[in-house]
Amino acid sequence: MKVAPLLRAGRAWSAGGGRPGAVPLMRQTLIHTGQHYDASMSEVFFEQLGLPKPDVNLGVGSGSQGHQTGQMLIALEDALIGDRPDMLLCVGDVNSTLAAALAAAKLHIPVAHVEAGLRSHDRRMPEEINRIVTDHLSDLLFTTSEGAAATLRHEGISDEQIHVVGNTMIDTLLQFRSRIDGSGPLSRYSLSEHEYCVVTLHRPSNVDSRASLEPIVDALCAASEVIPLAVPLHARTRSRMEDEGLLGRMESAKGVRVVEALGYLEFLGMLSKARLAVTDSGGVQAEAAVLGVPCITLRDTTEWTETIDAGVNRLLDPADVGQLPRLLKNAMTEGRSGEPLLPPFWDGRASERIIAAVTKWLKSAESAR
Repeated sequence: MKVAPLLRAGRAWSAGGGRPGAVPLMRQTLIHTGQHYDASMSEVFFEQLGLPKPDVNLGVGSGSQGHQTGQMLIALEDALIGDRPDMLLCVGDVNSTLAAALAAAKLHIPVAHVEAGLRSHDRRMPEEINRIVTDHLSDLLFTTSEGAAATLRHEGISDEQIHVVGNTMIDTLLQFRSRIDGSGPLSRYSLSEHEYCVVTLHRPSNVDSRASLEPIVDALCAASEVIPLAVPLHARTRSRMEDEGLLGRMESAKGVRVVEALGYLEFLGMLSKARLAVTDSGGVQAEAAVLGVPCITLRDTTEWTETIDAGVNRLLDPADVGQLPRLLKNAMTEGRSGEPLLPPFWDGRASERIIAAVTKWLKSAESAR
């Protein structure tokens, strides 16, 4: 959902949107590292978002942080040597982002980072390390907000490299807003509109040990007595729950609906019709805000500080997860805003701004040679 609008904007520019009557300005190559590889985390997004088949699929698969990043670095270096692009665009903060930026920088290929400058200030999160290193390897840095741009300036990055453009993930949400329909999932799981809470969990610090996961499961079971919970389980979370013997405990709670893996549009449909959301995902925090769904984030820090400042999101330290039922009860008395939070530049045109800035930068670089 972060890449699809970039490809679309690039195609429009190349077809004449950027320079009417001219030959295409750019050729795009889409590289899929294979970090997300099963149908629920990969194929469904390509299908629903109209993404083309990747030009290169590295098929790296799963593994530890170091093993996965190392394998991607080797494969990406070979791919970049073979194609030698004028610039590499990488998005977000996953291991693929770090490996792509490092491979390109070592080959002296300019790097543009989409979603730059986000900081949780928690270096226990692998995503935080990925963000910091990628930003400091990048030639162009595209931020979702002025706050993220200020962070980059504070870290010594030149203002000339920084562009506040908005959020490409929200470009996709707004493009598909008219197709979002939660009626199917709601009917399937006997949920009533605006009378349930969506829960997503996948962060290693929350799910990778019984010591952290069991209190969360117990808190969710208790919270389901306050409001029904719809819980689409991430593959890693399901696996950890099964390994620790906790999945059955949660499934047996009367108010919990453990949901099968959902496609992008189905998940947004379920989220859009919810009364509340509980998550540890950065993306869901932003999506819930735009959809007008109040959110509780099971973390003690967040990179999406604009959602906290706007009062549509609040943090709950996992060490205090026992407070979740009370917080949900309080949130229900406050009502559901239904009003979307749209920070500056979150207008569906971030990708157009990125492509325009990239082409301008490449023209300038070519003129300087």
